[in-house]
Amino acid sequence: MTSSTLPIETARAEDYDEIGRFLGALFHHGVDPESHEAERAIFEPDRALLVRDRAELVASAAAYTRELGVPGGALPAAHVTLVGVAPTHRRRGLLTAMMHRQLRQIHDDRREPIAVLWASEGRIYPRFGYGLAAQRLHVTGETSELRLPAPTPDEGPLRLARPADCQAELSRVYDRTRAERPGWSARDDRWWRYVLVDPEAQRGGATERRAVLHEGPDGVDGYGLFRTKAEWDDAGPKGLATVDEVVATSPVAYRAIWRMLLSLDLTRQLSWMRAAVDEPLLRMVNEPRRLSARVVDALWVRVVDVPAALAARRYATDIDVVIEVTDPLLPENTGRWRLRGGPTEASCTPASGPADLACDVRCLGELFLGGTGLVALADAGRLHELRPGALTTAAPAFPWHRAASALEIF
Repeated sequence: MTSSTLPIETARAEDYDEIGRFLGALFHHGVDPESHEAERAIFEPDRALLVRDRAELVASAAAYTRELGVPGGALPAAHVTLVGVAPTHRRRGLLTAMMHRQLRQIHDDRREPIAVLWASEGRIYPRFGYGLAAQRLHVTGETSELRLPAPTPDEGPLRLARPADCQAELSRVYDRTRAERPGWSARDDRWWRYVLVDPEAQRGGATERRAVLHEGPDGVDGYGLFRTKAEWDDAGPKGLATVDEVVATSPVAYRAIWRMLLSLDLTRQLSWMRAAVDEPLLRMVNEPRRLSARVVDALWVRVVDVPAALAARRYATDIDVVIEVTDPLLPENTGRWRLRGGPTEASCTPASGPADLACDVRCLGELFLGGTGLVALADAGRLHELRPGALTTAAPAFPWHRAASALEIF
């Protein structure tokens, strides 16, 4: 039997351990028991696709059922994950077959108008219609060279805690903030336990994760998750503080938390892998060059149902435009669509008249979270203006007042 004719099957709950071993080998890491059990609670076997060659697992792809923050609100999004093909079965069409099957199922189920994923390699997923929708900053700073403005009287006290002991407080702050952040995923109790799992084997010699919480007038209004690692040289301490998340409902809490994180005793270095591209920290420190921030990719979005997706988000300014879309994998999306909307409502319906703009479905994915501009895509030759002036008129509507970002890898 050739790889192209190997059947795709739906996983069972009892396949989870085998999938963990399979992907651990593909991504070159062992299976940590604590993380493995935390992920078991969020595994959805009915959304996992497997390919076997005889009895051997040779390919997998799955999805989680979650909400994703989008401009103006949130909507259900298939969080695609657990994707891999055995090295013995590469270049034989297995990934293509699974991606096509998965997208068709998502579309036909009519529950989720978009899919979202993190890409192990950026060249893989554009051919399935995924567009780079959110970027992140990777910060590697020298904290000894950084200063923040002096504390203000309205800054409240800080306290340290084990994250598992304050999960309810973390969740409340996160939920209050998530409404404003395109790209942030909903977290129920299962997902909080998964996010906070902290096995010693994955700490790389650093301490356990800790939480710092800021007490505002009405209770906790911000938190940071971090760990530290001791390091010394002949000149003294040069420890590393690794930050996982900083979430705050007010600028006061945000500043207070960062003031502590940048001044931890015996640390001189900072690492933060998932900062937003509009992170206020870069505007607060006295020498932003010392943060050595570089832009890398984060979330990739695939628009699965064009009219449902474009109607589900909101737009910064009023828009009325006809977009001609091509989608070779889901032909139902191909056609001309009239998008009308603004900050409070939107609609997207079939259009019979001429189009103003034209693009492929990947381009819509890049635009969807507001992190990419129409003009940039047009200059790149990815989006085409069919009616003079349409690009200038439509361009201000797609960005959002908060940049798309992502706090967690799923």
